[in-house]
Amino acid sequence: MSHPVTPWYKQFWPWFLIGLLAMAISVSTTFAVLSVRTFDGMAQEDYYEHGKAINMVLAKQRTAADHGISGQLRLDPLTSDLVLDLEGEARPERLILKLIFPTEDDRDMALTLTHVRDGRYLGQAPDNLRYRWYLQLEPDSASPEWRLVGEARFPTESHITLTPGRAATSDDA
Repeated sequence: MSHPVTPWYKQFWPWFLIGLLAMAISVSTTFAVLSVRTFDGMAQEDYYEHGKAINMVLAKQRTAADHGISGQLRLDPLTSDLVLDLEGEARPERLILKLIFPTEDDRDMALTLTHVRDGRYLGQAPDNLRYRWYLQLEPDSASPEWRLVGEARFPTESHITLTPGRAATSDDA
């Protein structure tokens, strides 16, 4: 009553174990290739220089607060026109609005806003602006004296408040 012994390659369990190993190798190889080919951009290479610059940023925001500078930004979702109403003592001819994407630095943009009258500035944003962005507003000069910051999720029909040192939108109220 002996049972015939089948060769190992005709049995289920060796192939199951080989399949698990092959799947683990292929998944780990795929992740290794993806990690080498894609750069996430999250780590700062010159973090020490950025750390030293924080005092300059705080001084710019303190200057904006001392001069009572703030702004209300609106983006027309159809025409992508930017309208900024700036309050306070400052009235430079041009402002730079930096749109900073939270996770991908290659998506960051700098837009120029031109003074038209009584603290109103106009500019043009890219079409179909989407997702969440950090905003920084500074005068267009070699060494800007002040800075306003904000945060927005586009598209939006509401105004975005730019303040010295605190990101806020009209939805916060």
